[in-house]
Amino acid sequence: MPGGHVTTELVYGVHPVEEALRAGRRKLVEVVLAKGAKEGTVAGVRYLAEKRRVPVRFVGPGFWKAARLERQPAALKAGPLPETDVEGLLQAVSRAGGPGLVLLLDRVADPQNLGALARSALCAGAHGLVLAKRRSAPLSPAASKASAGALEHVLVARAPNLVRAVERFKENGYWVFGADAAGGRTIWEADFSTPVVLCIGAEGRGLSRLLAERCDFLVRIPQKGPVASLNASAAGAVLLFEAARQRRRFAE
Repeated sequence: MPGGHVTTELVYGVHPVEEALRAGRRKLVEVVLAKGAKEGTVAGVRYLAEKRRVPVRFVGPGFWKAARLERQPAALKAGPLPETDVEGLLQAVSRAGGPGLVLLLDRVADPQNLGALARSALCAGAHGLVLAKRRSAPLSPAASKASAGALEHVLVARAPNLVRAVERFKENGYWVFGADAAGGRTIWEADFSTPVVLCIGAEGRGLSRLLAERCDFLVRIPQKGPVASLNASAAGAVLLFEAARQRRRFAE
């Protein structure tokens, strides 16, 4: 609403700030640079701020203390990252062309895991992420920092109910694969070259029962050694890049 209050947050770290400025998906309010920061470290931030016509302010240690952050070279005061819904994500995939690749996260509440998975999704060419509206990590500055800024570029859809979201993807021709250590087939036996949704469960808990039941296939990652399983972010990366490998014929 014009003239109304604009909610802002502080994106911190050189890479997240650069990517937020580069992506331009947020409302950009102000760049904050630490006094004494090395010019080579913040040169990219300053260039992008000038290009976007975002004001730049230099601050001392007191700023970071008041923000309850360790001192950073750069930060960005900005609006929250935009989110869409399942229909919006489906439309974005349609515009992009080629078979859809979507990563669905079930109860992943750790911003570090969300950030790492967003980074893998972007690098593997996924079209977007699906998160539940509740019991999921927010698109916070901590998640953006953990993603090294990748989250600034990834389209995220929030769904009130992940089971219904999966059904909607199925109605649009997607196959749904859930990562499960007890899955009936390995990821090397799965066909990820068609439109697919890859489902990753919460650290230590895996997929919820109802969501696992709605998956077309439960797949496992072959492993050796005494450690029981990969963590959520590592498992998601393995699935995403196996899908990318199978889709290499669609690459430019």
